Order: sequence, then structure tokens, then C-alpha cells
Amino acid sequence: MAVRRLDAPALRSWAHTAVADLIRHTDEINRLNVFPVADADTGTNMLFTMRAAWAQADARGTVDDVAHVAAALAEGALRGARGNSGVILSQILRGVADVTAAAAEDRGTLADISGALLAASLRHAVTLVVTSMGEPIPGTILSVLQDAATAAEQTAADGAELADVVAACTQAAAEALDRTPSQLDVLADAGVVDAGGRGLLVLLDALSTTLTGHAPARDVYVPSPRQVPAVAVASATPEFEVMYLLSGCDADGIETLRARLDEIGESIAIAASGFDAGGAGHYSVHVHADDAGAAVEAALEVGRPSRIQITSLVGGVDRHPAGGWSRERAVLAVADGDGAEGLFTGEGAQVLRPERDVPVSAHQLLHALVNTGAAQVMVLPNGYVAAEELLAGWAVAADWGIVMAPVPTASMVQGLAALAVHDPERRLVDDGYTMARAAAGARHGSVRLAAEEALTWAGTCKPGDGLGIAGDEVVIVGEDIAAAAAGLIDLLLAAGGELVTVLTGDGVEPGVGEALVDHVHRHHPGTETVTFHTGHRGDALLIGVE
Repeated sequence: MAVRRLDAPALRSWAHTAVADLIRHTDEINRLNVFPVADADTGTNMLFTMRAAWAQADARGTVDDVAHVAAALAEGALRGARGNSGVILSQILRGVADVTAAAAEDRGTLADISGALLAASLRHAVTLVVTSMGEPIPGTILSVLQDAATAAEQTAADGAELADVVAACTQAAAEALDRTPSQLDVLADAGVVDAGGRGLLVLLDALSTTLTGHAPARDVYVPSPRQVPAVAVASATPEFEVMYLLSGCDADGIETLRARLDEIGESIAIAASGFDAGGAGHYSVHVHADDAGAAVEAALEVGRPSRIQITSLVGGVDRHPAGGWSRERAVLAVADGDGAEGLFTGEGAQVLRPERDVPVSAHQLLHALVNTGAAQVMVLPNGYVAAEELLAGWAVAADWGIVMAPVPTASMVQGLAALAVHDPERRLVDDGYTMARAAAGARHGSVRLAAEEALTWAGTCKPGDGLGIAGDEVVIVGEDIAAAAAGLIDLLLAAGGELVTVLTGDGVEPGVGEALVDHVHRHHPGTETVTFHTGHRGDALLIGVE
């Protein structure tokens, strides 16, 4: 669907499309990756970085200020940058952020990014990339970016519409990409175009798709090595890739650090993200080196390194699961209340907290799925996610390379039962089936306070009565929530059971749980009862029987 204007919603939409397109092209880009190190991860690193950018913009909510969205994308990319290509991508996004921020300051407000602003953003990005990488090397992503920026400037100077500017710079990028093997011998020898340049073309194509509603047709770039002399000797590959964030460092310190890293390694990239009131800067640092410890020690001499990542570049190490995820499987539980979050995280799950009186949307679900960092995610909706939102979230997650396996849990007590049997070492289908059986085996109900006089299946209730609910029907009316809960437990235990779980909600006195433990002890000998104060909203009590 065409949007015509690159306003805040369109910029977020572009980021979303860019992530999806990078997922589809990750393997293709990785196969092209021979420079600066043939470690087959350029596509993965650009995907990681763009995914971090999208997540940061998404976390800011639906603000309508395009400059704020651009700033969030740049911030997320810098903090989540992976590899050389990720640092470069962060600087391209920073170029957009800097130019839109300046335009917004000059004009007081900025509704959208025009063709002229996009051209200025790309030109500024060229400067930032050169600054971060040091001496430019022809035949790399920088060559593709420079040609794209030039085409954008020339087209925008003629007063063209934004879509025409994007079309021109995208075409120029594609042509520049095709020329990269003639500019860099290592690409020609391997029969490939530059991997980073291919990734940039994916991002520009995603922008064209966002604006026009049509994805440009591209052939798959396939390596076709040329014959090289038998005496050719491959250059040594540094053993480690080292990345970290650096704070508290001034400009002189950065020059000292760059010189030291140049002595011990290669593929150096240092990108600035901002400065504090005292003039000290915040940077993302990347280097390939045999001595990873020395690369970190160099940072300690000039500032404070954090989020240090050291990964092997040799030995065929597979550092990331397919699709660029940091781990294979995770459990995502939708849970309400601080106590509930503690229960689920204590068992190894990640938690999505629903907002007050707002159903969990597919968009929120997708954001939480991405944040797990896992290729496969078992989802425990626990009664907080409508079926249509689950389905919509599953569909988009599949496009993003996430295998989502929803487990049918209608209550947090069922979710806890399912989580208790989760085993990430089992095959996905076996794990999902076992968790679903455990959830189904946990009979459940809830107790709430009656707000008004009404006729129920269990008789007439009045305000303040406790209502025991099972299967969406009131089956018990008690004089208070404790009495209704005791009656509901008796019904649930009529078919047997060894364990009763009671979750008490916000504002429920501790004495209620104690009374129910005593009730089960006296009336159902041999049945264990556990109570947890979860602090959830809505129903006063959630009860499960296993």
C-alpha cells in the first residue's frame, strides 16, 4: 500500500518492512560476505542491527514526530549494532536522525521527510561512515552509499517528488553494487558483489516498497568465483571480533584508541552516538583482532567500556542460529501483576505485561517475541490475548523468521502448569504437545466480587457477594470471595486432584489464601494447596486444580 509521504508512521512502517526484507535476504547476503573477513555474517549483523533499531522506535510508542522516530531508530541501531556492517548501518540511520532533527529545529516542527531532506541525510551519512571507518575503500557499502546520495541530490535538485528521489537513488545503488567487483579484487576473485552494499540495496528497496506499495524486482546475487592462480595465498583472518559501547571518552581519547586498535587489529569502526554536558562522548567500537583482551584494555585507558562482545572469526564457528537469533527457544508468558511476573521469570520465561483495560494486540505480541531473541517461542497467552490477535501475531512472526508455538492456556494457573513441563531440549512439536497436555490437565476457575444484583446460574447475587466462575459461568455464589472460592475448589476437586493453586489478586487480604489452605486441609485430606500473591487485576482469585 503506497503512503506517498515519509512521515512518522511511514518511517516506522519502513523499519518494519526493512526487517522483514533483511530476513528474506540474510542467507543471500551472508553468501556474498568475503570482505573484510569471509565470516558469512554480514546479512545476520545487518538484520540484528535493523531489528534493534525497529524495537527502539516501536518502544517509543506511536509518536507523530518524524524526527523523534528517526532518533529512536538511530539510537537503537547504535546500541544494537553487530559487526562492521551494523556499525555502518547505525551511521546511515544517524544521518537521517541528524538531518531531520536539524530541520525540525529550524522549522519548529517537521511533518515528514522530503526528497531534499532524504538526499541531505544520505550525504551526511557518507560523512559519518567515513569518519567511523577511517580511510574509505572503493568497492564497499560506502561506494554504494555515495552513488545513492549523489543520485538523490541530483534528482531532488530538480524538485522531484520523494518517490522519484528514492527510485533514482535505488537505481544508482543497484548500478554501484554491480560495479563493486571491479573495484575490489577480493570480490572479483570470489565472484560476488559487496555484501554490505547488497544489504543497503535491500533497505532502499524496502523504502521504495513503503512509498509505492511495489517491491522492486531483483535477481538473486549468486557467487561465481573466477579462476585464480594456484600460487595465491589467502590472507590470515584475525581470530576475534570485538565490539563494545564506550562512554566517558573525549575526542583526543578516541584518536588514541583508534591508533592503538590500528596496531593490534583491523576493520576498525568507531561511531559516535552523542555527548554529555561535559563533552565526553558515547561510542560504538568494533575491531577484528587476535588479542581480544588488548582491544578491551585499550578502551579502559580512555573511557568506560560496556556490553562487551567477543566472538570467534575462525574455525567455522556458527555464532548465531538461523535468522540471526541469539538462542534457539524461549517461553513468552503474558502475565499480570508483579508477583505473577516473578513467578514466570523465576521459571525461565520472559513476560509480557498487559496494559490496564487494554487487550494485548498482535503488535505488542510481535514486539515481545522479538525481544526474546529466540528463533522458536512457546507463547502462554493465559487468557489475555484474543484468538484473532494470536493468529495475526503468528502470521507476522512467521514473516520475520520466528516460529511461534501458542500453548492453549486460558489462565495463569494453566500457564504455570504448562511452564513446569517445558523442556527446550525436546523437539518443538514434542515440547508444545507436552505443555498443551499439562495446561489442559489443569482445571481452572476464578472468583470475583459481584458489582450489582443479578440472576446467575447459581442463583441470585447481590453487591459484595463472591462469584465462583468456571467455563464462563457463575457456578457458586458465596457471602464473600473466600466462601465462593471454597465452594469452587470443592467443585473442581470433585473429579479428583492432588494440587490446588490459588493466585490472589490486587487488594486481596492474605487471610483469604490462609483460609483456603485450611479449607482444603480439612475437607480434602491428602491434597496440597499453594497460594501466591500475584497482584493481578480483574478477578480477585485465580484457582487451578491438577
